[in-house]
Amino acid sequence: MYRDVSSCNTYNYGDALYWDARYIQEGGSFDWYQRYSALRPFVRNFIPLSSRILMVGCGNAVMSEDMVKDGYEHITNIDISSVAIEMMRRKYEYIPQLKYLQMDVRDMSLFPDESFDGVIDKGTLDSLMCGTDAPISASQMLAEVCRLLKPGGTYILSLVSDHVWRSNSKDASSKQTRVQLENYVV
Repeated sequence: MYRDVSSCNTYNYGDALYWDARYIQEGGSFDWYQRYSALRPFVRNFIPLSSRILMVGCGNAVMSEDMVKDGYEHITNIDISSVAIEMMRRKYEYIPQLKYLQMDVRDMSLFPDESFDGVIDKGTLDSLMCGTDAPISASQMLAEVCRLLKPGGTYILSLVSDHVWRSNSKDASSKQTRVQLENYVV
């Protein structure tokens, strides 16, 4: 499997300790790649307001709050960092539409199959591709996303580079799990 590490560094982004230390050090909120206002047309087009949504690698972003303000009713946010999750639980305890759980995207077995209408990922898959055992970690995450999506569900994925697609498409014919991309925007 091909892996382009040009956009990576020496950090293990799949490690909870890295993210815990980062959130302790940096504190405030940060939205990777884009704020909800920029992504709103895509999200609203593909994910209805009444959908059950899973936000993977939520960190300390305000996107879920902005989505609730826009009318979304059920958003479950997960992150590998217990520090980020505890910060967000305290910050949004008054918003019942938001739930926060500490969880690794490579093992989301707490959720039953087909639990969500939509999954949103703004950089989590990119992060895993820069970590230890990147191709394995990415495959585990994508298998979990596929398992959790309801039939016809939507996976919105923001990537900073195309190394994920190059890595996973090289041996796609040998994969047991197939993903059909019906609608996509490049």
